[in-house]
Amino acid sequence: MARTIIKERPDWDHYFMQMAELAATRSTCLRRQVGAAIVMDKHVISTGYNGAPKGVPHCEERGACMREEMKIPSGERHELCRALHAEQNAIIQAATYPQSIEGATIYITHQPCLICAKMIINAGIRRIVVREGYPDEMATEMLAEAGLKIVMLDK
Repeated sequence: MARTIIKERPDWDHYFMQMAELAATRSTCLRRQVGAAIVMDKHVISTGYNGAPKGVPHCEERGACMREEMKIPSGERHELCRALHAEQNAIIQAATYPQSIEGATIYITHQPCLICAKMIINAGIRRIVVREGYPDEMATEMLAEAGLKIVMLDK
């Protein structure tokens, strides 16, 4: 009889981060692929990735990134982008169903920007787990003021 070998299972944070990383594979951003997963009581409530709004051509379809063309550095001038961020799409997706995300954890492949930080705070998300940093000190400061700590997950 063949013996079954069970490999080591990931802990919950790594498990849900893998879902955020999978969501990032759907990204249409030419600059940075970001994914997010909102989790409540060990259940995925919603996921999101960065890309243009429904029905609007993505940068890849247009053949260029507007931010690259304008030489806008990462972490600056977020309003000059065609895409919604992964966190925004995950929060919007949760809102399209009668599902509260108050008290949830959000897993994001990259640390949130200021705009997303404000949305996370107002959505009532209580825990943020990220894989990589992002150059937006103001976002980090505002999250700290709101009592939210960013957990940097090792690979």
